[in-house]
Amino acid sequence: MYFQRTLLASAALSALAGLPSSVLAQTTSQTTSQTLSEVVVTASPFAGSEDAQLFAPAKVLTGDELRNKLGNSLGDTLSQELGVSASAFGAGASRPIVRGMEGPRVKILENGMTVSDVSSLSNDHAPATESATASQIEILRGPAALLYGSGAIGGVVNVVNNRIPTELSTQPSGEVEVRSGTADNLKNTSATLEGAVGKIGLHVDGNWRDTGDYAIPGNAKQSDGSSATGRLPNSFTHESSFGAGASLMDSWGHVGASVARLDDHYGIPTAEKSFIDLKQTRYDIDALLRAPLPGFDTFRFRLGYTDYAHTEKQQDGTPNTVFANRATETRWELTHQDWAGWRGNLGVQTDTSNFSALSASTGKADTVPQTRSQTFAAFVVEERQFGTLLISAGLRGEAVKRSPDGMSGKPDRDYQLGSWSLGSLWSFVPGYGLGLSYAASQRAPAAEELYSSGPHESTATYDIGDNSLKKETSHNIELSLQKTTGQWRWKTNLFQNQVGNYIYGRTAGKVDDSGNASADGEFTQRFWSQGDATIRGAEAEISYRLNQEGPSVRLFADTSHGSLDQQGSLPLQPATRYGLNLGYLQGAWRSGINLLHAQQQDRLAAFENYVTPSYTQLDANLAYTQRLDAVRVTWFAILRNLLNQDIRVSTSVLRETVPLSGRSLIVGVRTQF
Repeated sequence: MYFQRTLLASAALSALAGLPSSVLAQTTSQTTSQTLSEVVVTASPFAGSEDAQLFAPAKVLTGDELRNKLGNSLGDTLSQELGVSASAFGAGASRPIVRGMEGPRVKILENGMTVSDVSSLSNDHAPATESATASQIEILRGPAALLYGSGAIGGVVNVVNNRIPTELSTQPSGEVEVRSGTADNLKNTSATLEGAVGKIGLHVDGNWRDTGDYAIPGNAKQSDGSSATGRLPNSFTHESSFGAGASLMDSWGHVGASVARLDDHYGIPTAEKSFIDLKQTRYDIDALLRAPLPGFDTFRFRLGYTDYAHTEKQQDGTPNTVFANRATETRWELTHQDWAGWRGNLGVQTDTSNFSALSASTGKADTVPQTRSQTFAAFVVEERQFGTLLISAGLRGEAVKRSPDGMSGKPDRDYQLGSWSLGSLWSFVPGYGLGLSYAASQRAPAAEELYSSGPHESTATYDIGDNSLKKETSHNIELSLQKTTGQWRWKTNLFQNQVGNYIYGRTAGKVDDSGNASADGEFTQRFWSQGDATIRGAEAEISYRLNQEGPSVRLFADTSHGSLDQQGSLPLQPATRYGLNLGYLQGAWRSGINLLHAQQQDRLAAFENYVTPSYTQLDANLAYTQRLDAVRVTWFAILRNLLNQDIRVSTSVLRETVPLSGRSLIVGVRTQF
């Protein structure tokens, strides 16, 4: 009963404004102190701290930083992180792009397991995971990516919500947040609750979000007075999610299971004004056994089953295409003890998925035939300290088979993939590190790249695959120099990625819904093609990390350029960016100002013709924290795009006609106990 009463009391705190101030206790030093605690990167093979990831650069968003950056989509939430941009296909669908790599090259995980949606297929498909109930979001590149397969050739984004508890709570804990926004009439409520009954840990989380069409500062199409103004038509979102899990824990380890449901309904802001109804049900099992065999610390088994479907509908609600994916993934991992100074992780991963994109009216494959994909992989990742030099190495072998429906007339394809990595970190002076890493990774073409042959309404493209596509092979080298101790910290990264047989969409002329050339056709023909590509870039940041009350500062910049060898730039290249973050903490008050400037992006592919203009985005936040008995209450306000800039993202296929939201005020209250 205490479990229930505490949750109800926490939820009731949204009405605290009416209570007399004498009822509220003063904020304790524990609340206001900013002594930094170690943040563990759970997707790392060594579960090390964020600062230890020099040879596999990582960023972990958690706590107040995550809440201040929280957007309506995963891409929006991460879009200002170092080296990360977003596909920005309206408010409902935005996927992270890491160092110019997008789609099937960036793997999205939830608690270390593949999300198994179809967001990598097309930019109008939303990632089927919710950031509002996450405890942290991790971005990884380098050797750690070998654990997660060829879909991680560009990086890994892991959304952690602890749905299956791995530690027993000494007392019930949780968080409830309510927020409202002006630009899109945002209404959002999220909650997380954890507790225990004996040796059984319990977890419940949920989120509900509703937005209307969002405000834009000018016309939808720049300098076109005939296009929409005031608000972007068909940019609404309605989303709800619920998850619950339980786990039995003891000295031998834990075993648990969870179930989650996601419903997402959002508009596609194109001339057709179509929209998507998305539904996903997910089941997970997680078991860990300590000291399973001599010489081993742990054995971990995880299983995830996903039943995903979304329907693309016309403006009047008539369904066009039903996309579905049923996937089962397993991971078997052993962590061994010290072997001649080496510590590491070895395991096996399997993945079976059944994908289809069928006409809602005929049940036939309009664009991509029903395809069964099977993956079997074995991997090992190790590290060892040699004095001041830390060495990390990884190896992965993977077999992938794509089997389209026999009625399609398309051939099966088999790919044998091999990937390896080697990284080093030299701590030449305490607190300083020089890192060098090299990774060779291979990726099998996705089903849509191999077998597409038809119109895709939401993106207004007529996609044509190539079932003779070869596997991609990436050779990535990275040099890092970082300072990781003291109040002033900094890091710089230089990287070059040479990709053989890089797969990309090459657009041609206009066609009708049958693929016939037509000057006024509603579809743009897109061919999946290959060519050798090179991506080069640099990232840098310097920060004053706050240990007590007072100011904090962060300066950062990132740039990358991808080109097809002797054929010009890759499409949808990220802009060069630099920015400044200022923060201040005094007693119960916290404030911040964030300034981001993106330069004009005129590095265009041969078939592109739109130069993305520069922009300056100014955001600010203010929060006040107080306590009511054991409950921490934070009142907050977030201002976004204060300058009301017309912001167009160069990595969006809709950059000509879909700007980001104009000026917005978000206010809310968050309770934690």
